[in-house]
Amino acid sequence: MDILAFIEDYLIDQEDGMKNLITGFLNQVMLQEALQQAGAAQYERTDARKAHRNGYKDRSLKTRYGETILRKPQFREFPFETQVFGRYARVEKALVNAIVESYLQGVSTRRVQEIVSHLGIDQLSPASVSRMAKDLDDQVQAFLLRPIEQAIPYLFVDASYYKIRDGARYVTKAVLVVAGVREDGYREI
Repeated sequence: MDILAFIEDYLIDQEDGMKNLITGFLNQVMLQEALQQAGAAQYERTDARKAHRNGYKDRSLKTRYGETILRKPQFREFPFETQVFGRYARVEKALVNAIVESYLQGVSTRRVQEIVSHLGIDQLSPASVSRMAKDLDDQVQAFLLRPIEQAIPYLFVDASYYKIRDGARYVTKAVLVVAGVREDGYREI
C-alpha cells in the first residue's frame, strides 16, 4: 500500500482519491484479519496454520464516496469473516445511519433514494430503505424489552409530545423517557 500514491490521487481528485484510500485501507484490514484467522501468512509453512487461502472474491461496498470494490480473502476450510462489513451488507454503516435518520425524519423512501443517488449510489431501492428502517425498529424493540436485572430505588419519568409516523400517517404521541438510578449509583434509561 503506497501512501504517496493515495495522497497524489487525493490531490488530483478528492472524491476518487478518498475512495481509493478507503478501498486500500479496507483491503489491508481484511488481509490482516485473514492472517489472524488462518494462523499463518500466505505461503508460510507452519503447524499453527488453521486454514489455507483460496484467492479472493470481489465484493462491492457502497460508501458516501461512491461504490468501491473490495478484495475479500477466501479460505478452503471455512468462510472468511470480517469486521469491515456484515454478512450480506453492501452499504457502509455511516451511510445506513444517514439513510435511516432521513427516513425517521419523515422523508419518503423514494425521496431518500433520490438523495442517495446524488451521493453516487444508484442501486438503492425504496425496499432497501424500508428494510434498513425495519432493522432499526428491531434494535429499538430489543432495547425496550430487555430485562431489568437490578433493583432501581429512584425513578425519573419525563414526557415530550412529537408528531411521529404511524403506518402511513402522522400522529401526535408522547415519548416517555424513564431514567432509573440503581443502588450502585449508575443510571439506566
